[in-house]
Amino acid sequence: MKKILSIALVILLSACGSASLEEHTNTTPELKLEQFFDGKLKAYGIVLDRSGNMLRRFDVDLIASWQGNKGEIKEWFEFDDGERSTRVWRLERLGDNRYSGEAGDVIGTAYGETRGSALYWKYDLSIEVDGETYQVTLDDWMFLIDDKRLFNKTDMTKFGIKVGEVILYIEKI
Repeated sequence: MKKILSIALVILLSACGSASLEEHTNTTPELKLEQFFDGKLKAYGIVLDRSGNMLRRFDVDLIASWQGNKGEIKEWFEFDDGERSTRVWRLERLGDNRYSGEAGDVIGTAYGETRGSALYWKYDLSIEVDGETYQVTLDDWMFLIDDKRLFNKTDMTKFGIKVGEVILYIEKI
């Protein structure tokens, strides 16, 4: 019985592994933030609770530009409940497919890396919910579909527990 429980535990733990950026090394097209995030873009997204129920929908207008290894992405959000917000990302290409980013609601600096058609970065974000401010950690994955379209999937956690998810579709216009 102990042997069966041990095997079941090993199988269960191996199923709980996280995604790996290395798995995307040879995928195409290759994601270069300074190429995709350049000019006008439009995004459509949803926010899900930890159970996968949709909480909100939103649209985002983006304008992105780069000067050498420094980039800026301006985002104007409009939520289905009428809320509007703005975020301005200041990005830097660090070399070797590595990037850093800062924004007003990002706590500290976001660091990310691309491999093939994927980008992964993890950072802390300050969010307001029902008049209270919370700090959540974002596990942020972007996947380039082609030179005009990108999918973004972000898990939000607090104290290591998933509290929500954001799914976003971005296209160049």
